[in-house]
Amino acid sequence: MVTLVLSDVPVDIDRDAARRAAAEELTDPKYRDAQPNFLQQIGQWLGEQLEKLLNGVSSVVPGGIWGVLLVLVLLIVLVVVVRLRTGKIARTSRAGGTVFGGQRRSADDYRRSAAEAAAAGRYDDAVRDRFRAVVRALEERALLDARSGRTADEAAAEAGTLLPNVAAELRDGARLFDDVHYGGREGTETAYRTLTELDERCRRERPVAMAGS
Repeated sequence: MVTLVLSDVPVDIDRDAARRAAAEELTDPKYRDAQPNFLQQIGQWLGEQLEKLLNGVSSVVPGGIWGVLLVLVLLIVLVVVVRLRTGKIARTSRAGGTVFGGQRRSADDYRRSAAEAAAAGRYDDAVRDRFRAVVRALEERALLDARSGRTADEAAAEAGTLLPNVAAELRDGARLFDDVHYGGREGTETAYRTLTELDERCRRERPVAMAGS
């Protein structure tokens, strides 16, 4: 028969000894490795905050969390559409369009074509051809060279340096042309009349280089 001697087994540990034992145990690398690092803690906190936010919003939005996600998707689509129509992408697309496509006609031909289109209620064509009449007339007066590939903005900027009294109106006219021809907007009678007045004013203006002659 084996007799166990229990006199050497401690039955009571004082407080300081227990604290030291616990501290030594926690310094074991297996505990340290199991703890999340700083970035993990930040990510966990952000996830908890997002979850609280979504839960709070979903309580007042029909469809719960799926309703919130649908709203977010619709907002993203709306932002993309607005940027495409009015942002830098749209401006770049419009700025790349030229005034003339194919062979040029005379300014008078463009004026007649614009007047016929306006009389028939085709204001898209009327706006396009009336602005072309403006640019073509400037080319015929040698205020612009008959250069291929010129955009409406470029024509307005170049002509505006020689006809400063109508420089702002030329820029506005170029914008009307681009909006209709490249931006997909409908032409209006007001836009056509604005370009007709611009055409008449440009015909009366003398370039600054010749003002003193």
